[in-house]
Amino acid sequence: MKVTMFPGAVGIDLAKALDNAFAHLRESNRLIVDLRGNTGGGIGGLRLMSYLTPGKLEVGYSLTRKRKEKGYAREDLPRFGRIPSHKSTLIWLALRYGFIDKSILVVTEGLGQQRFHGRVIILVNEHTASAGEMVAAFAEENNLATIIGSKTPGRLLSGSAFKAGFGYIVGLPVAAYLTWQGKLIEGRGITPTVPVEQPPEQLLAGEDPQMEKALQLARSI
Repeated sequence: MKVTMFPGAVGIDLAKALDNAFAHLRESNRLIVDLRGNTGGGIGGLRLMSYLTPGKLEVGYSLTRKRKEKGYAREDLPRFGRIPSHKSTLIWLALRYGFIDKSILVVTEGLGQQRFHGRVIILVNEHTASAGEMVAAFAEENNLATIIGSKTPGRLLSGSAFKAGFGYIVGLPVAAYLTWQGKLIEGRGITPTVPVEQPPEQLLAGEDPQMEKALQLARSI
């Protein structure tokens, strides 16, 4: 499964597309998720993470400076644990999360057991960023997948967009993101369990050593 980005702030359309894709993979007992080149996006990656584990599992949380200085317990942060099915629900989400501190805990949706659980491989590279890194970090931290490829760049902060006038929009980071175990990805990235480099000349020759390694491992597990 190739996922190039997570479009949409909430990811309703992406969640439906992922549901359709996984419906075709219902009988598969192995899964390779290719996140190479995934530049991130919104919270739609939650649906992908939810397919990696049967129950509800804490993913991580955003943390603003104000909340950190005030003091907090991660368990008490407002929870986001379900991507809505209909866009009419966006009004409720805006009212629920739009006027509170941006420190929010993300929890998987509890989509049930899948045949490929325990036999998942995720491909990443130096262009896998933001929400793509969130997915990889979650899978690695909970031993849900083997990570193959090259180290990610470490570009994962919660941001907001502000109108600056004259048609311009400025995007600014407003909160740090930490995994449930408290790991900060920003500036550090994720080092694959199985490092495999992919020189440009191999790409030009039509070779993909990272995918070849993923296929080799998938056949052996």
